Amino acid sequence: MDAPGPLGDFLQARRARLRPEDVGLRELGPRRRVPGLRREELAQLAGVSVSYYTRLEQGLSRGASAEVLDAIARALLLDDHERAHLHRLVGAARRMPRARRPRPEKLACETRDLLRAVDGVPALVLGRRTDVLAWNTLGHALLAGHLDFLDPDDPARRPNLSRMLFLDPHCRELYTDWQRKARAIVGNLRIAVSRHPDDPFLAELIGELTMKSPEFVALWGDHRVAPCDAASYELHHPVVGTVTVTQQTLSIARSPEQALIVCTTALGSPAGEALALLRQAGTGQEPSAEHFDGRMRSHH
Repeated sequence: MDAPGPLGDFLQARRARLRPEDVGLRELGPRRRVPGLRREELAQLAGVSVSYYTRLEQGLSRGASAEVLDAIARALLLDDHERAHLHRLVGAARRMPRARRPRPEKLACETRDLLRAVDGVPALVLGRRTDVLAWNTLGHALLAGHLDFLDPDDPARRPNLSRMLFLDPHCRELYTDWQRKARAIVGNLRIAVSRHPDDPFLAELIGELTMKSPEFVALWGDHRVAPCDAASYELHHPVVGTVTVTQQTLSIARSPEQALIVCTTALGSPAGEALALLRQAGTGQEPSAEHFDGRMRSHH
């Protein structure tokens, strides 16, 4: 039998997460050999036949209606992001795979203008596979100063944020709570895969991370789905020390599959001062030792 595919994997993972008491069922019959709800229990909760649900989970049925999917989502206690993910997976399963290999993503002139307009804060543009399509000077200095600034312009050398986070020691050390950032990136990749199930570049990225990172394998197998919209992270920067920024994801109207990521700080905060120092260093205006000493004293 063929593998169940992304839809079956997702349903199995969400079903295994639930206990009978989570959905108001009493434990009856023989002791469970595996955690989670049984297929027949979930089918009963969703109001569908066991054979129908089994075929759906095995990837053998692709005609589920929106009403049936909503019933299954309620039975699995899915949140709004997971419910939308379920609908996308079923929609993707209905479509025939496309053989045409996609072209590398490009940056529109308007998007480059937008990136230049937000030069006062660290910013970068991500493609649908988390490729870094461009970054401004401060974004490069904050998140990847060890890489060549012009790398995003060449598709063959273009950095990928997911690959950097799991495989680049600099990025692993940059985030104090690396696990939380990694979980957010994986949740976003899950959404990307459901939207573009036949993208070979995306499949190659997932395959590479699976082969090279046990941490990625564990997080990917959890099937959590959540967009990276806004979150605060503490960074340990090699030049300016500890910096807390809020990374916010903004949609780009002319390029809906790309996103502008900006890193903001609270007004008048030590983190804002640190970014000002980083900007000076990046423009060749090296801050004096007194600047760094003063900032260090402000933290004590």
